[in-house]
Amino acid sequence: MLMNYDMIGNNEKVLWHGKPDKKCFLLEAVFNPMLPFAIVWALFDSIFIFAFFGAGHSAPKEMSFAVIPIIVFFALHLMPVWIYLMGVIFASVRYKHTGFLVTDKGVYCSGGLFTINLEHKPFTELSHVNIQRGIIDQILGVGDVVLTSDQDGYNTRDMHSAYRGITIYDIPDFQKVYRMVKQLQTDIYSDTMYPNDLRPKENHGYQTKYINDFDDNE
Repeated sequence: MLMNYDMIGNNEKVLWHGKPDKKCFLLEAVFNPMLPFAIVWALFDSIFIFAFFGAGHSAPKEMSFAVIPIIVFFALHLMPVWIYLMGVIFASVRYKHTGFLVTDKGVYCSGGLFTINLEHKPFTELSHVNIQRGIIDQILGVGDVVLTSDQDGYNTRDMHSAYRGITIYDIPDFQKVYRMVKQLQTDIYSDTMYPNDLRPKENHGYQTKYINDFDDNE
């Protein structure tokens, strides 16, 4: 079980649950936008490190007292590289904490490293559903389902912002989830804005139970 079902409402029905594709999740942790920056930073510092320690055998004895401060300086100066490496090393832990739930009321996403964050977005707050696929996604046959509202951007993997949408990312059945969420979002959002009997007969208003079958018969 990806997350505790007790966290969802008593009147909610779980329609789908899943996790990111592990291979894609780990590859994206390695090949993230910080990788080129970390490589350039490490190469830049390496020039000075090798220049200093390479000349150590011919340096005067007084310079030996400067070794420890210089080591400390470069250890701190290489902090962007350490941050990148820690992100890669702890990717497996973050993967363990990552999961998605789609209910008949909204979407739940869990994630985090040392603490687990759970974010929920009801369909009444979402107005756009899109599919997004990066290069690694296309190679591995997975995709992202991006849910946003009118004021949101499309970079929605920030778990710390209550004003952003939600992305169900790196999942193999992204097309099925997209169709499901699109139909739920359209029906429930429309039912909230225009409660009437012009939609399916089983749904006479937002407060009634949403009835539909999302089984994939393909």
